[in-house]
Amino acid sequence: MTERVVVVGGGMAAVRLAEQLAGAPDLSLTVLADEQHAPYNRVLLSAVLEGTQAADALTLRSAGWFADHGIDLRLDARVAELDRSSREVVLADGGRLGFDRLVLATGAIPSLPPIRGLVRRDGTLHPKVHAFRSLKDCRRLDAAVSSLAETPLPRAVVVGGGLLGLQVARALSVRGLLTEVVEGAEHLLASQVGSAAGGVLARDLRRLGTQVYTGARAVRMTDDGIQLDNGAVLPTDLVVLTAGGRPATALARRAGLMVRRGIVVDSTLTSVTDDRIHAIGDCAEHRRRTTGFVPPAWEQAEVLAGVLRREQASYDGSRSVARLRATGLEVAVLGDPRRAEGEVVEVTNPISGSHRRLVVHGGRIVAAALVGDLSGVGLITQHYDRGTVLGPDEPGRLLLPDAPDAHAPLPDDAEVCACAGVTAGAVRACGSVTECVDRTRATTGCGGCADVVRRLVSEVDRAAAASL
Repeated sequence: MTERVVVVGGGMAAVRLAEQLAGAPDLSLTVLADEQHAPYNRVLLSAVLEGTQAADALTLRSAGWFADHGIDLRLDARVAELDRSSREVVLADGGRLGFDRLVLATGAIPSLPPIRGLVRRDGTLHPKVHAFRSLKDCRRLDAAVSSLAETPLPRAVVVGGGLLGLQVARALSVRGLLTEVVEGAEHLLASQVGSAAGGVLARDLRRLGTQVYTGARAVRMTDDGIQLDNGAVLPTDLVVLTAGGRPATALARRAGLMVRRGIVVDSTLTSVTDDRIHAIGDCAEHRRRTTGFVPPAWEQAEVLAGVLRREQASYDGSRSVARLRATGLEVAVLGDPRRAEGEVVEVTNPISGSHRRLVVHGGRIVAAALVGDLSGVGLITQHYDRGTVLGPDEPGRLLLPDAPDAHAPLPDDAEVCACAGVTAGAVRACGSVTECVDRTRATTGCGGCADVVRRLVSEVDRAAAASL
């Protein structure tokens, strides 16, 4: 008997699940995406704004791919309610769709910071204010930036100094806007790194022409600009909101599922309230933690695919790797370097703009933060993933600029794409970057591995030419 699986959401987690279930026997898969575009890579939206990527290049899988694999992809399909008693999804147009298994991959939504004047009396945003979550948001902001081409010294303020805020700030700076970042915490990337790394990032941004205000909050939109809680007013033509995202759980709450910050799931990504409903990605909460990054979302999708195929599979929440994709800034975070328990090995050089921190427990790397110089990130990630027991001097040597093997050829089993879990050997087996993307999905997550993938493919081409 064919089991009907309905996925609510058309983001990166939903696409990964569809890829894993394509061709699975006895499963009928429907994906409900509330946007009008085929699923795309949200992480690289800042590259579209910057002008280094075309919007079409962000498509993860085309509508044709879904059709070719027997998957019913419905675009612009907004879900209004979940009817658990009848096991039906209620669409905004009144239609109903039955399911045997329901997967919530609704992602996260931006939340408005408490800034007076942000929303006008008619409920719309102030015309200078932009969110940055979807392709529609990106295109609107891109048009606004283009309209300032004739404005002498156009200015922008980015509210939020997290990964997304820094990406958007760099994109606006590259487009020629005088950009300022406002972050309420005492340093940038406060959720991922410590104050030393945050200080290095702030210094790097200022060197690149972007002013940074930390420990300051935007409190009011005025005709003159945006006012901070210290009384200062930053004149601006644009304000971009990148702070305050939260899991999209409204459907789950109204359906009576257990929700804390996210939809609470067990080790099989199944709702603790209803064993016919699952959640993955930014909207899911496992062991009191939500994610927000591509690698754990894709790992969850792969585990859930196994569960839906009735295989033995479980999620332990162990994988967490984040990369910052922004011109002139290099950041990689493995695990939780701020809270992980263990001995800390740290090297900071604010003059050169680099900071490296390893947290080692029982000889194994349990967390890491690298800012400014990622030459050794491949080897460190390899040790982190494998749980390699290091000698007493190895952690320190890994953080030195001339770390052993930092620039050496990568072994075939070394992971080069943290998002998709792709090894150097899998990349070398491909004849082109396009083939690699299609076969392995490398570069389709955060994009941080793109240079390495191109290098590995070119190495194969050179080796083939030399053998002729």
